[in-house]
Amino acid sequence: MAMRSDANGSALTPALLLLMALACGSMSANLYYAQTLIDQIGPEIGLSHQMAGTITTLTQLGYGAGLALLVPLSDLVENKRLVLIATGGAILGCLGIALSGGAADFLAFSLLTGLCCCGAQVLVPLAAHLSAPERQGQSVGLVMSGLLTGVMLARPAASFIASLAGWRWVFFGSAGLLAVVALSLALMLPGRRPPRGPSYGAILASVVALAARHRQLRLRAIYQALMFGAFNLFWTAAPLTLLNDMGLSQRAVAAFALAGAGGVLVAPLAGWLSDRGLMRGTTLAGFAILALSFLAADAAVAAGSVLVFAVTAILVDGAVQMSQVTGQRIIFAIDPAARGRINAVYMTVMFGFGGLGSLIGTATYAAGGWHLSALAGAAMGGVALALMLAIDRPAKDGTADCGG
Repeated sequence: MAMRSDANGSALTPALLLLMALACGSMSANLYYAQTLIDQIGPEIGLSHQMAGTITTLTQLGYGAGLALLVPLSDLVENKRLVLIATGGAILGCLGIALSGGAADFLAFSLLTGLCCCGAQVLVPLAAHLSAPERQGQSVGLVMSGLLTGVMLARPAASFIASLAGWRWVFFGSAGLLAVVALSLALMLPGRRPPRGPSYGAILASVVALAARHRQLRLRAIYQALMFGAFNLFWTAAPLTLLNDMGLSQRAVAAFALAGAGGVLVAPLAGWLSDRGLMRGTTLAGFAILALSFLAADAAVAAGSVLVFAVTAILVDGAVQMSQVTGQRIIFAIDPAARGRINAVYMTVMFGFGGLGSLIGTATYAAGGWHLSALAGAAMGGVALALMLAIDRPAKDGTADCGG
């Protein structure tokens, strides 16, 4: 039987931390597998070209609903049970997608998959709960690096598997991976039962109150919304640039995405810096690196250098990680008893704007090519930097204010 722990850090072994990172990555990847497979999936399930966008939209909508409705439950019910139920639902969703015979069942199972993959956002604050206070930033950073690795590897992995065995095996494979993860979590993840608190309805109502009460939660959510929007802008417009402007093949674009995934290695470093009270400086550096990386990427494309473009991709991803990890280190310190709801606010705002980043990437590329997309991405980093310098007061110890 898995042991129970309540944030004493003794149960969070390196093996368990790596498992939690793998679990977050394998869940989050399901939000992105279908993005590169729309042209294969749509005709087979009977969706018109105009409606093919719903293939990914329903999964994203399900995830958004999960952030709002299921993640706050981690402050009310036993966390391990919640994670295992969500993982089981994601397995059923993936199997349903793989076996679907038409549009209706495909879209219904896509919605279920997105809804249940929000289990990753139960694991992130759980890592903070199970960590010793002086190591929370590093623990959250490693788990988040797993999540972002899943996001980054999903598209090239889906393209590769589909090219060998067809798109259905992408989701069969995901279901198999999630089954292994679920079994491992059942054996290794400690239980955590939150203190007795309000009802589910009161928990949901308190989410809005938390956002209204805590200034740093609002600010950090806005910062990360800008950063994640820039991240999605980059990975929407960059493949178009590589294919249309630089003459690369789909396989080369997949390799480019794999190179960009190297940015996730910054997350543990950002966590280490956060644990030493350097949240503000690390965050500001992340904003500046993002803006400068987009400008460098613009110059790289103009010069026709794929290598430099790939380096800027790593820097963009690393900058987003710096902001993400420091932000969660700060917000999880606001109210340890409400970490699930706090994370729900943070991720819902971040995720909502992140979707707009993809639209901005498409629109700017259509209107002005990579040059306009790069300027838009740089502007997002610049706005975040200006906001923090102008309105986000540092605490006396030099870190960001973590209070209300």
